[in-house]
Amino acid sequence: MLKLRSGQFALVISDWNMEPMTGLQLLREVRADTQLKTIPFIMVTAESRSENVAAAREAGVSNYIVKPFNAQSLGRAISAAGVPLP
Repeated sequence: MLKLRSGQFALVISDWNMEPMTGLQLLREVRADTQLKTIPFIMVTAESRSENVAAAREAGVSNYIVKPFNAQSLGRAISAAGVPLP
């Protein structure tokens, strides 16, 4: 979180399964932070369980991608999250 607060970021792409904090925990912290809450956030995971998708949507995820994915699907997810591609 400190790194996010120290710079200007246009997008967060996070894996669901991380340590020491999960992607869902990171998402919740980003959305709770007044400085960061508007940054588009894409969750990446190998799990397509509907309860995970629902939890991420409830927490304010901008988009959700299931692995494996290719560059085109990542580009579509980034565009759908409102981040213009070069």
